[in-house]
Amino acid sequence: MLKRRSVNRTGLVLCLVLIVLSLIDITPWWSLMVLIIPWLCITALGSFMIRWNYHLESLCANASVSNNWVSITFDDGPNEAFTPRILKLLEAYNAKATFFCIGRQVEKHVDVLHTILDNGHTLGNHTYSHARSFGFFGPEKVSSELMETTELVEKITGKRMRLYRPAFGVTNPAIEGVVSRLQLKSIGWSVRSLDTTSRSKKKILNRIIGTVSKGDIILLHDTSDKTVAVLEQLLLFLERQNLRSVTVDQLLEIEAYA
Repeated sequence: MLKRRSVNRTGLVLCLVLIVLSLIDITPWWSLMVLIIPWLCITALGSFMIRWNYHLESLCANASVSNNWVSITFDDGPNEAFTPRILKLLEAYNAKATFFCIGRQVEKHVDVLHTILDNGHTLGNHTYSHARSFGFFGPEKVSSELMETTELVEKITGKRMRLYRPAFGVTNPAIEGVVSRLQLKSIGWSVRSLDTTSRSKKKILNRIIGTVSKGDIILLHDTSDKTVAVLEQLLLFLERQNLRSVTVDQLLEIEAYA
């Protein structure tokens, strides 16, 4: 798999060679574009494709798990309209999940946050603002976003979160540095539902059940009626397939809290 540091080192060496060759009129100067354009494309894709682990390692599945486990995860909550309904469905099917929470949402719905924990689910950090421009934040702003949510949840629950789900799945060198310094575990996914798009409930469900197998991490959002409807059908499907949803820390055999 491509990694930022190895790609950058290789690209730099090749660029220097082409510069030297162009200076002695062996190759034209524009030949540098043959390297620069692919490098830009790889860097852009690596920033958005979390499973590439291009900038930092994100745990996206556990292919070696021996139990028939998957892990359902929810981003962007807690939400007072939808999270309680999701919690009731999970309880009905004896399923556990992981909720990656936005700090601003936590401030609004403290009681829902408590209910998530009381029901035996895991909490993770999904930044404070979930700003669309998060991928362009510098290290100080990224650190502030993550620390504010971590400290807020710790103040409310006494638990210091170690799990982090990148907003929009975007990673970059600034995020990598902060995640490393704060000793967080970046959690990705292996099955992306696309439940926040205009796709129908049927298409979203089929997208999940068409690929899910034991060890997978499923990405959903506790933010819509559509997701609630999909979740109920998904839980029925998992039950028929003898698959059980557990928290992501249990699936990956890591610690959720410091």
